[in-house]
Amino acid sequence: MQLGMASALETLCGQAFGAKQYHMLGIYLQRSWIVLFATALCLLPIYIFTTPILIALGQDETIATVAGYISYWFIGIVFSFIVSFTCQMFLQAQSKNMIIAYLAAFSIGIHICLSWLLTVKLKYGLSGALLSTILAYWIPNIGQLLFVTCGGCKDTWKGFSMLAFKDLMPVVKLSLSSGAMLW
Repeated sequence: MQLGMASALETLCGQAFGAKQYHMLGIYLQRSWIVLFATALCLLPIYIFTTPILIALGQDETIATVAGYISYWFIGIVFSFIVSFTCQMFLQAQSKNMIIAYLAAFSIGIHICLSWLLTVKLKYGLSGALLSTILAYWIPNIGQLLFVTCGGCKDTWKGFSMLAFKDLMPVVKLSLSSGAMLW
């Protein structure tokens, strides 16, 4: 769902970049963050109450309990998707794909090492696997955020702006229709 909603950003950024309205890319990125963050907050109760929901649907209690435990960890992953999908669309609109590739390669290497360390060597089991997964998602996100905000996108990122809170409804409508198309 969030990937579909973030694809609206790809459309907006592509149009702004083509029209040489570079400053709007940063505004669109921030607007997408706002819309996707609100969406993630709306989905939060599903992750928090996974165990009782599954039990109410007739799932075995042991399975529902483990699924509920995993869903708590997935909250961090859901919020990482906001940064991941939007920054990727923002960077791709500017043909800055190599930074995405470098960060993804770095992330997979870290993920493999952390998974082995936390599950095999330190014997943290499921918690270790989930922790390494969360870190594998957030490491490239932090790299992308630093690249975008610290000078890698001088023409398109002018800093945080209150303009991001104006005209949110067109972004919401486009995000919902894009999300529905991929759903």
